[in-house]
Amino acid sequence: MRPDILPRLVNGPLGDPAVYAPFKYERRAVLFDLGDLTPLSPRSLLKVSHVFVSHTHVDHFIGFDQLLRLHLGRESRLVLFGPPGFVSNVEGKLKGYSWNLVRNYPYDFRLEVREVGPGPLEAARFACREAFARVALDPPDPLQDEGVILEEPGLRVRAVLLEHDIPCLAYALEEKQHLNVDKVRLEAMGLRVGPWIRNLKEILRNGCDDRDIEISVPAASGTGQETRKVPISVLRTEVIRITRGQKIAYVTDAAFTDTNVERIVALSRGADVFFCEAAFSERDRARARERRHLTAWQAGVIARMAGVSRLVLFHFSPKYYGEPGQLYEEARQAFGKAVE
Repeated sequence: MRPDILPRLVNGPLGDPAVYAPFKYERRAVLFDLGDLTPLSPRSLLKVSHVFVSHTHVDHFIGFDQLLRLHLGRESRLVLFGPPGFVSNVEGKLKGYSWNLVRNYPYDFRLEVREVGPGPLEAARFACREAFARVALDPPDPLQDEGVILEEPGLRVRAVLLEHDIPCLAYALEEKQHLNVDKVRLEAMGLRVGPWIRNLKEILRNGCDDRDIEISVPAASGTGQETRKVPISVLRTEVIRITRGQKIAYVTDAAFTDTNVERIVALSRGADVFFCEAAFSERDRARARERRHLTAWQAGVIARMAGVSRLVLFHFSPKYYGEPGQLYEEARQAFGKAVE
């Protein structure tokens, strides 16, 4: 499977937690956590549609200000998810600034903030032209056993609540199915990959294939382009190959307790990519227990129990700056295969 979602650590294993996941054929991306975002370009950040925040310790939330500033003056909507109390956290950030000039902005940036947990929960909208005054939305449903917090035609996002001395969320993003383009068959039909592929996949995910799609192709004269109408049903049969969807799991800041391990394994089971914190070495297990973090060996154990394909470690304590190889080796031994 050639993945359509390409997640990567923003700051490497020793920097602030943040995973940026762009969608290959869409002008869209999601973020897991909001640590330092300066390595990402404005163009990359403006693709972000949803942000999934684990908790609001400063190293997981400091990037909110950068994202906010970039969106000001633009007609855009950003949806944020976080643990209980998250709406008040965001409101506190917004109240730290003066907004006397934004009522005259030509475009209205809107934030939608939703809490995830057992309830009672809150949700709110903050609009730029309204000086980011808090407007209550219908409260979200309490987190259920299946953990679904976002459902779209092509994907879903699940969450579980973990214990880190405070509530902390872990997330899994799942493609419902993977739509792969057979480029050989496409070229045999005289067609080329282009932006229209994104539209085709969206149409198919919505279950519609009873109409034509317009595709730009080289003109018969040899110069310029012309539009060709192709039945979507033909493209679905001839060039689209449907396989199992991609799954990405993100876990950080979690104590190694029976309940946490059970929830993480259930959430991340069979993940193609498992981003898991590994704050400490096994030799510092007592410190990890005290600070409610995982060791690298514990991350490897959980990854093996969940049967994930790739384990990507991050959120190393600064004390391992000169010896990160030790953490990778401990995780490799517990996981039973190579660790990224």
